[in-house]
Amino acid sequence: MRVEAKPTKSLSFRIAASALIALSVCLAGHQFSTPRGASAIVQCASSAEAEALVKSVGGRVTHELGIINAVAAELTASQLSAVRKKGARVYADAPIEVAGASYPNHGTPWPDSAYPTLVGAATLHQSGITGDGVTVAVLDTGWWSASSPERHDTRGRDRSTLAEYSAITNKVGPLPDDTYGHGTHVESVIMGSQKADDGTWLGIAPDADLAEIQAFGGAGAATYANVIRGLNWILANRVKYNIRVLNCSFAAPARSRYWDDPVNQAVMKLWQAGIVVVVSAGNTGPNPMTIGVPGNNPYVITVGAMTDNYTPSDPTDDKLCSFSSTGPTTEGFVKPEVVAPGGHILGIMDEDDLLSTTFNQYRAANDVEYTMSGTSQAAAVVSGIAALVLQKYPWLTPDQVKFRIMNSANPRLESNNALAYTIFQQGAGLVDAYDAVMGRRFDSANQGLDIDKDIAGTRHYGGPARQYPNNGAYYIPGMSAYDWNGGYTKASDGKVWASDYVWSNGYVWSNDYVWSNDYVWSNDYVWSNDYIWSNGLSETASINAWVDQE
Repeated sequence: MRVEAKPTKSLSFRIAASALIALSVCLAGHQFSTPRGASAIVQCASSAEAEALVKSVGGRVTHELGIINAVAAELTASQLSAVRKKGARVYADAPIEVAGASYPNHGTPWPDSAYPTLVGAATLHQSGITGDGVTVAVLDTGWWSASSPERHDTRGRDRSTLAEYSAITNKVGPLPDDTYGHGTHVESVIMGSQKADDGTWLGIAPDADLAEIQAFGGAGAATYANVIRGLNWILANRVKYNIRVLNCSFAAPARSRYWDDPVNQAVMKLWQAGIVVVVSAGNTGPNPMTIGVPGNNPYVITVGAMTDNYTPSDPTDDKLCSFSSTGPTTEGFVKPEVVAPGGHILGIMDEDDLLSTTFNQYRAANDVEYTMSGTSQAAAVVSGIAALVLQKYPWLTPDQVKFRIMNSANPRLESNNALAYTIFQQGAGLVDAYDAVMGRRFDSANQGLDIDKDIAGTRHYGGPARQYPNNGAYYIPGMSAYDWNGGYTKASDGKVWASDYVWSNGYVWSNDYVWSNDYVWSNDYVWSNDYIWSNGLSETASINAWVDQE
């Protein structure tokens, strides 16, 4: 049922001390849970074969998931056993949940709308680079239809290729309003068209078009099946709506090899089809090996979070957010690729949304502006930058866009030019939208990886990260500056990084390391004796946990 749109509220950027939201960027947790159902994802050589198999044992198909040659189905324990005996791969249709908590008020900071200026997007806006003509798909809780900054571009026009699809009901058309708030906030960071007091646009790509895919419900919860069905719709409609970028501000725990996770399988199909997929790293840092799914996928752009420490004009006190998830991945890949502003990010949310009413003490004075922290917002910043790059160079491939965003990033350095954080913490560094768009290099990331073979299952890959057996530190052979010992390690020197050795040709990600058993960690096999999917219906997943504002 369509929720009646409320009159658009006036938007200002004056922030009262009581207005700060101390909410996190990624989804996950315990408070708003969804009961588990007898549902599983059944994968065969084709979705038609999977459907026939489910029906042959008396199961009921609920989702057609052609993007991964699968269906979601309701199965009894005996039907599930019968499906397995016939050779199908079975995954839990795991619930994906959101949770929240209250946090202390940090007082009135510098206005929280500085992030477009901080990453150089505001300068691009002045020259007409605003994301015009590029469609960004957002897979989230939906959007608030009365929010003028998302319904209209900088010239007040309706967004021309706006598309709405519910992966929950499998219907195209006007969606029920976002009643949770997360999706609306993320979209306003990507493409909000309201202005801050200093005259800059709030959104990174304020003229980009929006394809809204609602897979998370009013309590901020979803299932693997609904998420994958949303990804399936994006693949099928990418040409019709010119979808070039997908924002995934969620992170489920990694519970299998990257290529075996069904969400990762779907995401890889989108990358292969020409869509730049931007993913939040997760909010479970700072310990290593905390990158979630699909952020652990080697092909996508995984984004960690930094904060300007409430002083956007002073870069000397910028720091990595303490909650930002950290690599390497279990397969040895360096993650995240980059970091972006993810601390105290101003966006839009309906005052009646669940997050708003639950944490109403953190609303802005005008009731529709909210400050949130997390890698969800950081991913949104990078999705906007990808749209800016593609407006300038619409022919670029996802690998080329990824290269430009990584190659233009700037690592956080100490005063003596030593690295302040390792690449397992900050990747290539803080994104720079201006250099990503205006840079002259057109190389490709992901060199040495063959996504066609990866999807086909004929070859899979591992990254170069290793672990010292004596102290458990993670490192890259020949690059001592990148060691991790479990804390905010200061690297010994920054020469390797500064020389452009790593980022110019994707060296870290491209070394064609074909996966073999115990490649990186011989005794610390995360999934113990059996990967988690073998238990079928019993497993759960979650997407990012709330964090304190930074």
